[in-house]
Amino acid sequence: MKIKISVLKDRAMAALATVADEAGLKNWHQQYLGRKGQLISLFDELKNLAAADKRLAGPLLNDLKKHLNRFYHEKERAILGRADSAILDATIPGLAPSLGHLHPITQIRWAVEDIFRSMGFTVHEGPEIENDYYNFEALNIPADHPARESMDTFWLKDKDAHGRPLLLRTHTSATQARLLANHQPPIRAIVPGKCFRHEATDASHEHTFYQIEGLVVDRDISIANLSDTLRAFLSVLFNADVKIRLRPGYFPFVEPGFELDFQCVICRGQGCSVCKRTGWVELIPCGMVHPKVFAHAGYKKDAFTGFAFAMGLDRVAMMKYGIDDIRYFHAGDLRFLEQF
Repeated sequence: MKIKISVLKDRAMAALATVADEAGLKNWHQQYLGRKGQLISLFDELKNLAAADKRLAGPLLNDLKKHLNRFYHEKERAILGRADSAILDATIPGLAPSLGHLHPITQIRWAVEDIFRSMGFTVHEGPEIENDYYNFEALNIPADHPARESMDTFWLKDKDAHGRPLLLRTHTSATQARLLANHQPPIRAIVPGKCFRHEATDASHEHTFYQIEGLVVDRDISIANLSDTLRAFLSVLFNADVKIRLRPGYFPFVEPGFELDFQCVICRGQGCSVCKRTGWVELIPCGMVHPKVFAHAGYKKDAFTGFAFAMGLDRVAMMKYGIDDIRYFHAGDLRFLEQF
């Protein structure tokens, strides 16, 4: 790895010395410092090294990154300085001002909302600071339920007006419980929003992420309705005949429960870090609403059936735009954001 770092440094500096204009500078940046550039490729190789080698190679790579960025900005100032000192030509068309644009998560959220609205769904929002009842109890997750441990909750010191513990919601499913408690069927709703879990981050997990919850309740709703709804949604979103599969899954608030898997579009089923080398991404946990959830909402037994689902908007955006690391969304790197 030390040799690779030295070779890349020499090659990059030699190439930078030949850059003479803005176009060349942009191409150099993409080749060496861009999101898919040669420097990032070396950083990706770190995970394959032994721990001792990582400790040696990591600082060298960070030093190389600082070195290349410093000389890149020096070259940038030199090129722009020459351009500014050029004789003004009033006949040259002006440059349009750089305008801001929507974050990729916002773009995918609005696209998802539009698709579900066209299918007859309404859009609702719920509080990000939630109480224990709606986040857990009303969803068939009592205080001693092991599912609470898997959600790594951010608990708050305060309590609500009824003395119930407060927390940063771990899923938008909390608003499902609120919808059931405050609306009578038929219900056809989605709930987009931010969620929080105290967990380690990696290429496909973040402590702060976005979900969209879906809920359909009426008479005679079946698993077939669930499957057809989600297949239709994904086909429109990805503008293709998508490949999905339903596997049995356990979630306290649905019975039966399923994992809807979506064939990874980044590696096209060949295996990558996002799909954990399986070729499939666990995209949509779903299932039929559990009778105990209906009971918490005060519904008469067997009066209605329904299905619920939830998907991570971050993961949907990764599949839609071919992004291989969820952490890019919150890094604040304009080189990444400006691509959208």
